[in-house]
Amino acid sequence: MRTYEKTHPWIKFSVNLSQVHPQLWINLGECKSKCEHISGVPLRPTTAKELHQLYLAKGVLATTAIEGNTLSEEEVLKHLEGKLKLPPSREYLAQEIDNIIKGCNQITDAIASGSPPSLCLERIKELNAIVLEKLQFEEGVIPGQIRKYSVGVARYRGAPWEDCEYLVGRLCEWLNGEDFKSRPGGEIIYAIIKAVVCHLYLAWIHPFGDGNGRTARLVEFQILIASGVPAPAAHLLSNHYNLTRSEYYRQLDQASRSGGEILPFINYAVQGFLDGLRSQLEIIRDQQWDIVWRNYVHEQFRARTKTASQRRQRELILELSRKIEPTPFPEIRLLSPAITEAYARKTSKTLQRDINALIKMGLAEKTSRGVRAKKEIILSYLPVKAEDAS
Repeated sequence: MRTYEKTHPWIKFSVNLSQVHPQLWINLGECKSKCEHISGVPLRPTTAKELHQLYLAKGVLATTAIEGNTLSEEEVLKHLEGKLKLPPSREYLAQEIDNIIKGCNQITDAIASGSPPSLCLERIKELNAIVLEKLQFEEGVIPGQIRKYSVGVARYRGAPWEDCEYLVGRLCEWLNGEDFKSRPGGEIIYAIIKAVVCHLYLAWIHPFGDGNGRTARLVEFQILIASGVPAPAAHLLSNHYNLTRSEYYRQLDQASRSGGEILPFINYAVQGFLDGLRSQLEIIRDQQWDIVWRNYVHEQFRARTKTASQRRQRELILELSRKIEPTPFPEIRLLSPAITEAYARKTSKTLQRDINALIKMGLAEKTSRGVRAKKEIILSYLPVKAEDAS
């Protein structure tokens, strides 16, 4: 009998997926569908780049924030653009971010080149070395090396150091085995389960002197990317853990206290992943909606841009469409510098005539709160519902 079997009996390397509640399979199926949707959605290159940068920033920040990184999302985005200047006392925070970005890029580059990294003990060591690169840490910590001493986090004690190498090797063997083999078409579903279980077990084992959480989240990212999950979506689990940090720690603790019952943790992680995917698709949908709407407006004005008033009306409806809420009439001239200039020498009657022309074309409408663009006219197959009186 190994020491961990006495001290950490919940580390059992087993999961009974036959006991999974049907709702979890439904959620996993929706996750798969949404990942495939995101993978195949057409976006403008600039929009796609912005989306990638946004979720990269969210993901790497979440990965490090749980461990105490205090940079904001805005600061991380600036750092990705090369515009962030930090005082010497905070430079290590940017280095932590750089290390996670390096790990993510290495993973995606390897998969893109056709040589996906394996899930094994040596690979997990490599990722820990990347996580701790150029950082300061406690004496005795060796980046990329299994610890040779006991560690604890709050009330939790990591697995006995003498068993750590065996446990990580055993974990990789289990994750690469039959329990996580899927039928064709189900790779993403089983990869999500596999990624969550791997994260949980690495947190339990705590094999390194430092950087265990960040290493676990990089391994999670690798598993998801290798299965076909698009890069922006592969950061969502880390973001979920960070946004629900107290619940994340409670779920980790509860999973060990329950004797290794890991299905509640899987449910918690999958629900957060699904919520993140839904939110991500809303952003993508809004981007596509904006593109189609602008194309529609230009199409409606294709034969109507011969006069200055028609060109002015086109720019007015495009600016109105940037606003979610109706714009009060006195504020319309302030929509943008271009609109302000266009109406600088025009009377209110001219502005009113332009608005009436847009209403006649079906592109705008007046409400009790102001004027709004009727962007919804280009949406098809909306569910039938009663009209909002407001």
